[in-house]
Amino acid sequence: MPRASPLPWSPWGRPGVKTLVTAGVFVTMLWNLRCFLSPSNGSREDSKHTEPLLVLVWEWPSKQVPNVSGDVCHELYGVTGCWLTTERQLLHQADVVVFPHARLQPGQDRLPKERPPGQNWVWVSLESPSNSRALAGWNQTFNWVMTYRQDSDIFIPYGKLVPNRSATMNIPAKTNLVSWVISNYHRTQKRAEVYKNLSRYLHVNVYGKANNKPLCKDCLLPTTSKSRFYLAFENSIHRDYITEKLWRNSLLAGTVPVVLGPPRANYEQFIPADSFIHVDDFNSLEELAIFLKTMNSSRYQQFFAWQRRFSVKLYTDWRERICTICTAYPHLPRGHLYPDLQSWFNS
Repeated sequence: MPRASPLPWSPWGRPGVKTLVTAGVFVTMLWNLRCFLSPSNGSREDSKHTEPLLVLVWEWPSKQVPNVSGDVCHELYGVTGCWLTTERQLLHQADVVVFPHARLQPGQDRLPKERPPGQNWVWVSLESPSNSRALAGWNQTFNWVMTYRQDSDIFIPYGKLVPNRSATMNIPAKTNLVSWVISNYHRTQKRAEVYKNLSRYLHVNVYGKANNKPLCKDCLLPTTSKSRFYLAFENSIHRDYITEKLWRNSLLAGTVPVVLGPPRANYEQFIPADSFIHVDDFNSLEELAIFLKTMNSSRYQQFFAWQRRFSVKLYTDWRERICTICTAYPHLPRGHLYPDLQSWFNS
């Protein structure tokens, strides 16, 4: 038996339910349904199941919930056969339910009271293990994980380099040596220790709430682009945990990232080896400071060679991230539950 239509306003709905629609809405609905049922690379590989994949976001990951009604995956990102919703009354019709970890606190009472057979649940987090609380309570709960980790069932990085044949090298004019934008400064973090010791040997222009110099949203890139180098220091060090500090604040801004995070080899899985400087490349922070202060112009320009082949793509819209579930769906494992989510995430 095919499952009920995921469209809550379907004029042929469940028996005994009267639905009133205007002629215009009815025509629009039929047109959207036609688009959903058309073959596409973004659709599921199950020819017997012709309905769109219904993905229910139990709670939206960010405070601002955008409009997710309609065929947003197709309209915005070219992913067809994918229907997103935040309407919890569609739980029993949903193929996939998405649970952002930040919204799951304090515990199991935030989950649905029952789980329809065959439905897959996705655990979502962009935070590192150091900043993810209460993972031990979610054993045998989720079928798939969706994180910045490359070994996730659904991989959602903060950004990536995409091939660009028409790309050219563009280095913004520089007025200072090093900058750093920091909002949550804690002395116990390694990045705080590294900054404190590095600043003994060179001046760092520090911005953000932690330094009482907040930058407006449109001011960040113009500010960091004026620096020759940017401290892309992660708040914690974990495999694949490479955030907007690298992608947006540095590479997109047109400055050279000085990174503190996972080992260099891990960064090189994402960006060219000659596009960044790793703190671990040096025997001391004094040696790093000398390297930055004495670099000549020709050596500096070599760090931007990647711009001739690539451009930076940022992932900032949660709608785009969640739409990737539909793209990945045909290849995801079935009948699997993570027995120990905390052990997996900390591995």
